[in-house]
Amino acid sequence: MAVNLQIPPADQIHPVAGVEIGIASAGIKQAGSGKRDLTVFRLAPGSSVAGVFTRNRFRAAPVQVCERHLASGTEIAALVINTGNANAGTGASGLAHTEQTCDALAGLLGIRREQVLPFSTGVILEPLPVDRLVAALPAAIADLAPAHWFEAAHSIMTTDTQPKIHSRQLTLDDKTVTITGISKGAGMIRPNMATMLGYLATDAGIAPALLRELALELANQSFNRITVDGDTSTNDSFIVIATGKSGVQIDDASHPAYPALRAALTDAARDLAQKIVRDAEGATKFMTIRVEEAASTEEALKIAYSVAQSPLVKTAFYASDPNLGRILAAIGYAGVEDLDVSKLRLWLDDVLVARDGGRNPEYQEADGQRVMQQAEIVVRIALARGQVSDTVYTCDFSHDYVSINADYRS
Repeated sequence: MAVNLQIPPADQIHPVAGVEIGIASAGIKQAGSGKRDLTVFRLAPGSSVAGVFTRNRFRAAPVQVCERHLASGTEIAALVINTGNANAGTGASGLAHTEQTCDALAGLLGIRREQVLPFSTGVILEPLPVDRLVAALPAAIADLAPAHWFEAAHSIMTTDTQPKIHSRQLTLDDKTVTITGISKGAGMIRPNMATMLGYLATDAGIAPALLRELALELANQSFNRITVDGDTSTNDSFIVIATGKSGVQIDDASHPAYPALRAALTDAARDLAQKIVRDAEGATKFMTIRVEEAASTEEALKIAYSVAQSPLVKTAFYASDPNLGRILAAIGYAGVEDLDVSKLRLWLDDVLVARDGGRNPEYQEADGQRVMQQAEIVVRIALARGQVSDTVYTCDFSHDYVSINADYRS
């Protein structure tokens, strides 16, 4: 079950001018089920698009093609997403199927192949049923409409139990600017740019070079700060779209409206990323791991991820067991070789658990037990090594996580 995942009501999901979305059933997710598993985005001319992708060496065919199409500098005009099959570990035939998909959509929309970005998510090492995908493209195009964000959030789901969507409006330069985005993912999550897909659009205009910088910055504040199980997928992709249809145009970071737009987009990306953790496979608790007083971002993240990904820590949280020595152990093996543990402090929410190299003399297990009963918990670690702080979001491990992944292909 999802942990405090908020789905906005329909009247608060705002279409983004310049983005149309169509959904259809291609019979890829579950053949014959009628489930809608194919999504097409059509973008208005002049839109800027940037992406951040998995670092997994087994990058899926659509990831490779997306990177190539974006690098070509061609104006992106469409996105196509299928669920139920990752088209990863499929070699040359997988690349050919991806190109065939792009060719088919380009022909139907009257654009070039390089203007299409393809995405797939689902089972790895199985051939993409490209004929079914191509046959369903006309139905997806016929369904194109600006208001289909919620339907798209459902269409891209795999083991997700809830759609993940964020939408808001703000005023910039006396104009209303819209930001809406969707994401999917529940397991095989540690993006390292997580199976995870994210699409975030705004009708503000952002120059392509600035948008490329911004996309990486957004990823590093959101999707690159979450983990469910430490597994970096073959298909992870995060796409940022700026259509310019609001009339606000930002060409460089010195524009007076840029800080507010960047902050709003960061909030949106972080919310979409956290929704993935809240809906993680079998999750019952949402945990924030914050490392403070680090000497660098690298060591802060080493320790945060070491704690966040420890199976022993995660199972203790599932059991609501304040066996907090497991956190100290994970800090100790994180790889910060000159860490002085005598200066480290550890809090569980407002409860100081450890200091001076050991258990806080005032700590009472009843206080730890009180915090562990909560659905949302903050673990705060102060290293006394510098001024850098960073945060990672994670969840517990339950019996259901094992069951879901054991049965995933069944």
